[in-house]
Amino acid sequence: MADVVVGVQWGDEGKGKIVDKLAKDYDYIVRYQGGHNAGHTIVVNGIKYALHLIPSGILYSQCKNVIGNGVVIDLESLINEMEQFSDVDNKQVEVNINKLIGRLFISNKAHIILPYHVMLDNLGECKREKAIGTTGKGIGPTYADKVARSGILMGDLFNKELLQTKLKANLNNLSHLNLDINVESLLDNLLVYADKLKPFITDTTKLLWDSINNGKKIMLEGAQGSMLDIDHGTYPFVTSSNTSIAGCLSGTGLNTRDIDRVIGITKAYCTRVGNGSFPTELIYDVGELLCQKGFEFGTTTGRKRRCGWLDLVAVKYAVRLNGCTSLALMKIDVLDNFDEVKVCVGYEYGGKEIDYMPHDLNVKPIYRSFKGWKNTYNLKNFNELPMEAKEYIKFIESFVNCKVEFISTSPERDDLIIKD
Repeated sequence: MADVVVGVQWGDEGKGKIVDKLAKDYDYIVRYQGGHNAGHTIVVNGIKYALHLIPSGILYSQCKNVIGNGVVIDLESLINEMEQFSDVDNKQVEVNINKLIGRLFISNKAHIILPYHVMLDNLGECKREKAIGTTGKGIGPTYADKVARSGILMGDLFNKELLQTKLKANLNNLSHLNLDINVESLLDNLLVYADKLKPFITDTTKLLWDSINNGKKIMLEGAQGSMLDIDHGTYPFVTSSNTSIAGCLSGTGLNTRDIDRVIGITKAYCTRVGNGSFPTELIYDVGELLCQKGFEFGTTTGRKRRCGWLDLVAVKYAVRLNGCTSLALMKIDVLDNFDEVKVCVGYEYGGKEIDYMPHDLNVKPIYRSFKGWKNTYNLKNFNELPMEAKEYIKFIESFVNCKVEFISTSPERDDLIIKD
């Protein structure tokens, strides 16, 4: 069976820590959507690891790691990331990524991000009246080519003639933009990447089906969060893939009968990167304090995250959308020493009070206040939590109708309460 870890906010919730903590109990960890515009930060023994494409199970030697067909891949970024998890051969003085053979598998159906996708991404942001706030890494245009049926797949890397034909056709369609890209040079670069990555590229759908049939345990990890889902997020200020539960099926080839648990990840407060509606955003003192205490800067871009109180209307929406069986509440320690902690329990919308998310999210939050608490940092037992923090957690569970199973009390891997 497969379990799913999915973000239920606007991303950056702390999915990497949960996957990393639980990975030792799984045979396969699978990334199913997004690209290197996403990042997971994991801290082990004070050492920080930043993952963008490689699944979080890479830090456990027994785990096999899969990049599914729903992911879009920048080849240079992938190879650079692979190199940090391989051994250096002192005789050849080079990094040997082949040390990862048998531990990392890449779908032959995953689409490739090309230089013209990056150019189109940045041109598009410049032309929009109000920028989406993308990372400028070519993710959206790559997914656009996928939908337009003109994308280039990882499996295409091993058919030079087909690869050349596709590149020429795509660049010819963009000739009016006068992009400075030489087809032959780009082709040569792709063939070099193909040679390095060939041992890792396979039919990952069959791999996962066979693993399910053989009783293996699989964890599926998403990137970003449900509120950035292309269909169900705060459109148009969303990413270009399905970040909700739907993405784990289309992005791997598994079906609903293969899914067991769905663990939704949320911070104890709320953050967002980029533009778009953010009802509980705190622009001044409290928001800045949350940013500094939580070190709210993007793993991928270093961009400062917008911060605010926890929006339980949005979390409840995402819990229902994903069918979450439990929640992980991250960074509760960041709320330590606040005199008052608030949560959003409704919206003012069009002169009325509502308890659901309207499509435009042009709303004013309605808050409920809680008494703050002193210290949760490093705690590992639920009974050790301050009474006020327990009351906060109990209210969250009641409001969103989903139990809180995990509570993170610091960035460290082992500072995690598993609530019975």
